[in-house]
Amino acid sequence: MGFLQAIIPFFVILVILVVVHELGHFFTAKWFGVKVLEFGIGYPPKIWRRMWKGTEYTINLLPLGGFVRLLGEEDPSDPRSLAAQKPWKRIVIMAAGSFMNLMLPVLLFAISFMIPQDVPAGAAQVSNVAEGSPAQRANVQPGDILLAVNGREVRNVQDAAYLIRLNQGETMTWRLRHEERDALGQVTGRGIVEVEVYGRWAPPKGQGPTGIGLQDAALAGRVATLPPELSDDERQASIRRIAREEGFTDRVSYPVWEAVPRGFRATLESLVLARNQIITWIAARNRPEGLSGPVGIAQVTGEVVEQAGWVRLFELAALLSINLAVLNILPLPMLDGGRIFFVLIEILRGGRRISPEKEALVHFLGFVVLIGFVIIISVFDVMRIFRGESLLR
Repeated sequence: MGFLQAIIPFFVILVILVVVHELGHFFTAKWFGVKVLEFGIGYPPKIWRRMWKGTEYTINLLPLGGFVRLLGEEDPSDPRSLAAQKPWKRIVIMAAGSFMNLMLPVLLFAISFMIPQDVPAGAAQVSNVAEGSPAQRANVQPGDILLAVNGREVRNVQDAAYLIRLNQGETMTWRLRHEERDALGQVTGRGIVEVEVYGRWAPPKGQGPTGIGLQDAALAGRVATLPPELSDDERQASIRRIAREEGFTDRVSYPVWEAVPRGFRATLESLVLARNQIITWIAARNRPEGLSGPVGIAQVTGEVVEQAGWVRLFELAALLSINLAVLNILPLPMLDGGRIFFVLIEILRGGRRISPEKEALVHFLGFVVLIGFVIIISVFDVMRIFRGESLLR
């Protein structure tokens, strides 16, 4: 993975996500009559500036995102300051950044859906069923083909895994092409059946929510002939090559009137998947795996380009934007959610504010903790890179 291959797309994505976030603050502040002192892309030192209608627009040297500087964020003495606005207006202005980061993925996912891409064409076949698992209790057997989950079509292994994770914590209705076998393992009948399968929050390690393994039915025979000494990367590359050369993929794209609704659904379902992952961590009492900072995100960006091409960057950027929206709205010091929290306290106190000095101290301490956390995570990211490990495996 080339250095520039990872760094350039990483910084492009970072700048876009942060600038879109800051545009939310910018437009709502302008709408409510708050004076915007500066709108900057990147961070100082400045390399270009222009004053227009009382706002300084700047392009800065450090490509780490962007910022909006509002008048009187904690000083209400000027009527055009942020602090002088009614509480609900301040909440709207501060929440607008996260709202924009939730809307951006709709566009990014829609663009991704409109670009022709190769998707696996083989059906999702059950390769194994764990003893005592929900799937075994529902009489799911190796060799069954998963056709639909809760009425949504399953076209391939990726669809199956996605829909199972999406419906984790619920009892799902699976439609299967099922084979009945006798005691000797001989097929005695075939048919379409529907079974009820529960998706566990805390499955035993290696089993997954329902306790099944999945394989591409079309590729199963060819994959079995691959040399066992291949590394994971070599095996995945061989599988992609076989699928491409032997026609086990379909070229799929959608017109804009289908891509946009799909973009909305993908955004909402990404939030559900994020919630499910957090619940899984809590239920299983495991530390979050794959937790990463800026260095790790840059590594993932490069690997996505290397393995799946530039088109997948739209999906990666959409997921990062959703994460940025959720993180920023949490009631943590220094973040938008932390500032909103202080406004809510002010409302509960009948309009009496916490002193700007105390609030500023809380946000400063939060900033110190956040930077310390990022540094620690980045050290682990660098160590993982030196060990040659990937976040995508």
